[in-house]
Amino acid sequence: MTSESAVLTANQSFYRAFEKKDLEAMTTIWSHGTDCLCVHPGREALRGWEGIRSSWEKIFRGTAYLEIETEILRVEVSGNLAYVVLTENVLQVMGSRQGRATSIATNLFECMGGNWYLIHHHGSPIIS
Repeated sequence: MTSESAVLTANQSFYRAFEKKDLEAMTTIWSHGTDCLCVHPGREALRGWEGIRSSWEKIFRGTAYLEIETEILRVEVSGNLAYVVLTENVLQVMGSRQGRATSIATNLFECMGGNWYLIHHHGSPIIS
């Protein structure tokens, strides 16, 4: 498997965990470092795994159903760092409310011990 395909597999694992609301899988894909960073669309930056984990817990707890389609715009790998830029089309059901949102996201991965871990996720809403 090439480095690029391994990064794309890690990226797909992140979105699968997100869509399935699987905190255990999310825990596996993220690095647990204190320098990890996550910016959910329209939210402030979260630094460190504990805060990031808590944010996913809240999202998963408050969401009845998620459907996510992605379109990869660019993938770059340089040594042990890689990034994926993509669009996210998200259908989210929360109780009786349903919302659709499109964001552009950047996911930064670091290869540690032969595995690619997410160290940065930044989603920004696309306003049409």
